[in-house]
Amino acid sequence: MATEPLYFGVWDYVVFSLMLCVSAGIGLYYACTGGKQSTQKEFLMADQSMPTLPVMMSLLASFISAVTVLAGPAEVYRNGTMFWFFAVSGSLSMVLVARLFVPTFYNLGLTSTYEYLEIRFSKTVRLLCTVLFVVNMLVYMGLVLYTPSLALNAVTGLTLWGAVLGMGLVCTFYTALGGMKAVMWTDTFQVFVMVAGFLAVIIQGTIEAGGPARVWEINRQGQRLEFFNFDPDPRVRHTTWNILVGGSFFRCAMYAVNQAQVQRYLCCPSIKKAQQALYWNIPGLIVFIFFAVLSGMVMYARYYNCDPKTMGHISSSDQMMPYFVMDILSQFPGMPGLFTACVFSAALSTMDSGLNALAAVALEDFVKPCFPNFSDERYTWISKVLAMLFGLLTILMAFIASNLGPVFSAVISLFGMIGGPILGIFVLGMMFPCANKWGGLIGLLFSLFITLWIGMGKIVWPMSGLQPPISIEGCPADLPANATANFTTSPVMPTSTALYNFTTPAGPTVVEYPPESALYELSYIYLGAVATLSCVIVGLLVSLVTGPQDPKQVDPKLIVPFYDSVFCCLPNRWLEWLRCGVRHGEGGLSPVEIEMSPAARKFLTNDSGDGHSPTHV
Repeated sequence: MATEPLYFGVWDYVVFSLMLCVSAGIGLYYACTGGKQSTQKEFLMADQSMPTLPVMMSLLASFISAVTVLAGPAEVYRNGTMFWFFAVSGSLSMVLVARLFVPTFYNLGLTSTYEYLEIRFSKTVRLLCTVLFVVNMLVYMGLVLYTPSLALNAVTGLTLWGAVLGMGLVCTFYTALGGMKAVMWTDTFQVFVMVAGFLAVIIQGTIEAGGPARVWEINRQGQRLEFFNFDPDPRVRHTTWNILVGGSFFRCAMYAVNQAQVQRYLCCPSIKKAQQALYWNIPGLIVFIFFAVLSGMVMYARYYNCDPKTMGHISSSDQMMPYFVMDILSQFPGMPGLFTACVFSAALSTMDSGLNALAAVALEDFVKPCFPNFSDERYTWISKVLAMLFGLLTILMAFIASNLGPVFSAVISLFGMIGGPILGIFVLGMMFPCANKWGGLIGLLFSLFITLWIGMGKIVWPMSGLQPPISIEGCPADLPANATANFTTSPVMPTSTALYNFTTPAGPTVVEYPPESALYELSYIYLGAVATLSCVIVGLLVSLVTGPQDPKQVDPKLIVPFYDSVFCCLPNRWLEWLRCGVRHGEGGLSPVEIEMSPAARKFLTNDSGDGHSPTHV
């Protein structure tokens, strides 16, 4: 194990710089070819002509953020292999999204996902969700930009703010110039870089650990091997139940209603192609989670008896993976640079999708309502300026994140709390035709309140949880004076006596928890499920009290044909009863459209004026 800092060599910088140059070159290529991104449809929607491969790769790249590349293996290293079950919940979620949500959004032909909320509920609900999305993405992208830069700076010597500025400017450059086409093809290139980085780590780490059999045995002795856990206790960090339920809600919030993802599959030429992109994304998702699990197991096999964080070599679990890479790959010129390119490719793929999505939402929800008579060319230039502006704001958010201190973890938790309420309002509108505008508004606000309450409570009054032990017996030096440890004896690993359990510092500490503290023990994975269900339940109750919407007056294009898709084998008379009067399969305007706002009526009457008229299945 490395005991002295290891830094980048010349070849590492060459490999890393090459990745940035290729990404920028793709953006420049699409800025100078084809239609040169001169229309809204080309810049934001790639002319709805993208092949399945880049759409699938782009969806996959957005899932594999830099936080995933760094935190996934560290999660397995610290808490075991139960992380693998996210592949199951993620696969299930993508099937549901492809079957239920893709046809609805595609038929409406909307550029901004949140336009649906004005059509279904009210302009207030739409603007509220748009603001939540903008805040959500800016904070998240700032963290995605800053976190890997911080981790890699600590263990490689790579200049922190140089990395932040370089990545932020390159991403803003190719996104603003090349539009959605550049985003998708750049993501495709970056996926291959991520695969190469993961494979380098797994192969070399396995060789140095003594082979796959020894890696498996060390993880078994260290209590890391756990593939199913049917404990029904909702307080346990990871179980089969909470990953299946909570993980599915979380992934649906990301793939079903998030503008950055919806905008991708709307770039396909047909619904079938969009669904195929999601289906083909499932094997890719499984492979990357498999890579993360293997990387974590190999990392534990190297440090099972000398934890770097306990010894003070690193200060955060996010630095485990870069530390591991420099430890095992520094002898190979260019290989640490390859993994660094892998991490930053993951960050870039998340940022470029976010910038393009933010530009689309800001244009449709803020600019067009205020300036409805601009030409298509002017709207396109405004989109490019917006992408550049949001890129600069992301860099600024990264600088702000460096000064947040303990609030840094609170901001990460806030990102998870916002996606659930947004998913809840879409589920309420698409699945329950009786929901009205008041139910939508009150349900959304209540859901946001309850998740913020629970999430902030978990930060203010953190609960300790059981974790597998970590040993420091094999370390070449004594425990540093600044390290805090609690040592016990392991019944599983008889050769190791000193185990670090990550418990509270020495000395009596008395914390008085409030009466509602039981809520704060809920596994973090359940937050999305709680948010979605609370929005739906409260929204339905308020709708019933204030006068439910007549389902017969709701345009069928706004409602997901859930029962027709899931229970297609039932007799037609049963399906008619389950539809609650919604006229699926019928054309024409419903009576309620006559009373809609001009914006809502414009999209439902195929008069969008920007080439995005609804396409029927």
